[in-house]
Amino acid sequence: MLWACILLPQLALDDVLRRRPGAGPLVLVAGTGPARSIVAANTAARVAGLRVGQRLSAAQALLAQFEALPYQPERADRWHRFLAAVAYRYSSDVSLLPHAIVLEVSHSLSLFGSWPRLESLLRADLDALGFRHRISAAPTAHAAYVLAGVSDGQAVLDDDHLRRALQRIPLRKSRLPTAAVDALPGMGIRTLGQLLNLPRDGLRRRFGSDLLLALDRLTGDAPAALAAYRPPDSFDLRIELQHEVEEIAALVFPLRRMTGDLAAYLAGRDGGVQRFVLRLEHREGHTDVMVGLLAPEREAGMLFELARGRLEQVRLPQPVVALRLIASVAARRRFRDQRCAACRTGAGGKCGDGRAHHHPVGQG
Repeated sequence: MLWACILLPQLALDDVLRRRPGAGPLVLVAGTGPARSIVAANTAARVAGLRVGQRLSAAQALLAQFEALPYQPERADRWHRFLAAVAYRYSSDVSLLPHAIVLEVSHSLSLFGSWPRLESLLRADLDALGFRHRISAAPTAHAAYVLAGVSDGQAVLDDDHLRRALQRIPLRKSRLPTAAVDALPGMGIRTLGQLLNLPRDGLRRRFGSDLLLALDRLTGDAPAALAAYRPPDSFDLRIELQHEVEEIAALVFPLRRMTGDLAAYLAGRDGGVQRFVLRLEHREGHTDVMVGLLAPEREAGMLFELARGRLEQVRLPQPVVALRLIASVAARRRFRDQRCAACRTGAGGKCGDGRAHHHPVGQG
């Protein structure tokens, strides 16, 4: 098996920055009252000396002008699942881990040719969507997760090299149970290599079976035991505007971003949409703009142009404070070659006649 891990280190901040290109110093803040502190900071804020963990009051004393927005974990969770749906384009075996997505890609290589090729496609998707990321690959999901936390771009493609790669990982980056990671340095154990060489009976007596199970999942001696993620058949995205909008032209930028997100989601589902709703939210009520197509479509440019054309026909009864796009995924698109019998039964690899698949591997 070969697992890819996409680590997403700043989902909540990316959610804000992709809606505010060129923003000045900006931070996300959590907590209440005097205890409010910074949980994420963009590059401009970090250059000015603001840092994660800093009290908001201290940051305000250091820098006179910067934007502080509330940290919204529920929005980060929504984008986490959205990006898992995008990754579903490359594998039908996708799971969520904290701040990360893992996908089993061994069968996908028969379609995409090699791991570097598949990695470049994943990065292109994430760059286009505006999300920072690290990517790694390893024979187990948990090892790929650990490697991505250490550095970007690591690839261990076979079992023989896996244990060697794990040897030098510091315990603090091992994602092992916290109690063990805190206690082991006091015993002189600071790397995974040192830990893996210790007698298992002694580790079990000291730390219980959880540590051994975590080690076995790292090395592949135990199943990953991950819950499979399946994207829903509906897409619902809402963007709050920075200020009230009274002109349709001011909605073009968020509309382009939203239709691009919809296109990426549909590609992950190997589906299309034949109709969707743009909901223009006002302080009181909303205006729905229906967008219909003759056949299911998912090309970003086409979706944007059709939506913009419909939007330009609207007269705003009130200023717009938020924009929402609601769509249901249509049946599998008919724009690709029909699947062969082997594909329809879920076979991986190549089609029955030896040609590479023309659809996402494993999504039969």
